[in-house]
Formats: sequence, C-alpha cells, structure tokens
Amino acid sequence: MNHLSTSRFLWGFLAIAIAAALGAAVWTGLRVWPRQGGWDERPLEGLKNFGAVPDFSLMERSGKPFGLVDLHDKIWIANFIYTNCKDTCPLQSAEMAGLQNDLADKADIKLVSISVDPERDTPQALSRYAERFKADPDRWLFLTGEKREIYRLAQEGFRLSAVPASNAGQENDASILHSARFVLVDGKAQIRGYYQSTDAEAMKRLRRDLKKLLRRDMR
Repeated sequence: MNHLSTSRFLWGFLAIAIAAALGAAVWTGLRVWPRQGGWDERPLEGLKNFGAVPDFSLMERSGKPFGLVDLHDKIWIANFIYTNCKDTCPLQSAEMAGLQNDLADKADIKLVSISVDPERDTPQALSRYAERFKADPDRWLFLTGEKREIYRLAQEGFRLSAVPASNAGQENDASILHSARFVLVDGKAQIRGYYQSTDAEAMKRLRRDLKKLLRRDMR
C-alpha cells in the first residue's frame, strides 16, 4: 500500500469512527430525552418513586422541634437554602413564595426549606428571612438544626449535593455549594420527583405533577 492509499485509508477509518461516536451520542440522548419538551418523560420527574425520606429531627423557625412525623399524610415540597446565600437561594425562595400563593386553597400541602448553614441560620435568622418572602408560618416551614443531621438528610436522604466550599465561614460569601432542586414528597414520605427551581418549565411541570398527585390522593 503506497503513502497516498495509506492516508486515504486512515482518513476513512477516522471518519467512520467519528460518525459512530456521534451516532452513539445521539442515540444516548434520545434514550434519556425521548421527546424534547415532554415533561412526563424527564428522568427525575413524572411522579416516579425515588425512595423514602428518612426520619429526621430538626427545629422550626418558631423554635419548636420538627421531624418527619409532623409531615405525616402531607404532600410537601422541600428545598435546601441558607440566608446568607447570594446565588440561587433568593430565586428558590421567590419560587416557593409563588407556590405558596398558587396553593393558598390547599391547606394540607406544606413547603419545607431546610438551611444548610445551621451555625448562622438560627431560628431568629430564619424568621427574619421568612418575613422577606411573606412565608405563612402554617404553610411554609423553615428548618435548622445539627449540621451533621442536615447534611446527612440532604446527601443520604434526598441524594442532593450540600458541600461547604473552601471559604466557608466568611460572612459575605456564598460559601456552601448545594442543589437548587425542589423535591416533591407524597403523604407516605416517598420522593416523587426532582425539579430544577431555576428552570421555569420545570416549575410548570412541578405544578402539573403536584395536581396529579393530589388527584390520586383524593381517590
């Protein structure tokens, strides 16, 4: 085989390899996202079952102990925030406030915001933060407690990220890396879906799934 033939053979082989790799990537994408825009086929949404929330013992901003037993038979939406956060937390809380307004006639649905910075987020600090978003104390709960318990709940219970960054402890920095997803939980403490709070379409899908879950619970 002369030099020209060898070059053509190599280029042809490379082109086939690239095409195969692209084809595999497209096929994988189609399997994960089978219908673009189809809310019911998203892998972490659509009222699937992602396991149970484990028991926990924390404290509400009122200063009262609060645990999983207090959410028995309640549908609830959980998220993780902290009051000094300058990144996604204000946006998350604004979305929660919107849900609170939309669900004003659904007294049994609870909103649960859990601080990943319990050393600074005392019940008093959470109360001040809650007031900024006009959080109804009977509907929208803010929890704090032992740091180890909260991180165990976030990472092992909800399977969400919550990691102190290297600059943790600096008052003016967003020092904790954590998920911005909302988690939909049913009345049996089963996780039914994860929704990206910074995505308007995901928030619409959360509302749709919530309505479906309510209809199922009323049967």
